[in-house]
Amino acid sequence: MARLQAEARPEQLAGMARFGLTGASRLGLAVPTLRALGKELGRDHELALALWDSGIPDAQILASLLADPGRLSAAEMDHWAQGMQAWDVCDQACLNAFRRTPLAWGRIEAWAGAEPEFVKRAAFSLLAVLAVHGKVYADAAFAAQFPLIEAAAADPRNFVKKSVSWALRQIGKRDPVLRAQALTVANRLRERPEPSARWIGSDAWRELNAVRNTTPTA
Repeated sequence: MARLQAEARPEQLAGMARFGLTGASRLGLAVPTLRALGKELGRDHELALALWDSGIPDAQILASLLADPGRLSAAEMDHWAQGMQAWDVCDQACLNAFRRTPLAWGRIEAWAGAEPEFVKRAAFSLLAVLAVHGKVYADAAFAAQFPLIEAAAADPRNFVKKSVSWALRQIGKRDPVLRAQALTVANRLRERPEPSARWIGSDAWRELNAVRNTTPTA
């Protein structure tokens, strides 16, 4: 914590807040600084758990870099999700730690219907990063998540709808088969009565069509 305090940038907090990078006691550290510190410290699961419980967003991002994914339990992941105060903490936890554990798919299902904003965001942010980095998973694993995406699309909260769109877009970018399926989902969402669903559908439709139109032909 002394190292984190020494790197604090309080003059950056107002600017960060304008981008939704909020949370009690935030220190204003840049992610590259946290990554460098994480690399220096190496895996330390106990330290990661203690840093998370500090409640300081910067410390929580560092915790996600230090945690041993193989030792994360479902209860610990749930506890972390409940303690998220900002979208960057959520997304960094998903990217750095959650996607690397075999428990990831189960937490997506558990969190997708949750009420707290960042718990629900965590479900779809985790799905998005798995779509990008989970090369070992078959198309069927991602196609099975479309009902969760459609169910969550009615949620109007900004950080939820953006993560739902992110997940749909990243699944569709994996390959032509999933892109076609994701475009079908996007089209259905564009016809829904809820403004958030229509926004998600239009956002995904636009980006996935752009990907299709720029894909080189044989």
